[in-house]
Amino acid sequence: MRKYFFAALILAFIGYAGYFFADAVTPYVGVAEARASQRNVQVKGLPDTSVAPHMENETFVFSIVDEETGEKMLVRYKGIKPDNFDEAYHIVAIGKYTGDSFAADKLLIKCPSKYEAEKGKVHV
Repeated sequence: MRKYFFAALILAFIGYAGYFFADAVTPYVGVAEARASQRNVQVKGLPDTSVAPHMENETFVFSIVDEETGEKMLVRYKGIKPDNFDEAYHIVAIGKYTGDSFAADKLLIKCPSKYEAEKGKVHV
């Protein structure tokens, strides 16, 4: 009897941990999916030059373009402009779409590697 109790307890713990782990996973989505989602997501896009990045109070505002569909999305990041933002090749915004823009909790700035220029060069 005691053996079944411990087995049930372990299975309950695994189920509980799995439920919260699945909730913590933040999927990559496109701009359209980000607008429709009710939970936190990761949106990868190209910097949009049609909207000049700027500060509004304590919020950094910029726009990204979905690489596949060309759809644009305004992003509001509560924080300062990242140092390497101007060199960004891709931007990943993590957060949730609210109102008329994407409220980002985190930004991942992907810049071209300094080694990209050396690609194809042969060193002897």
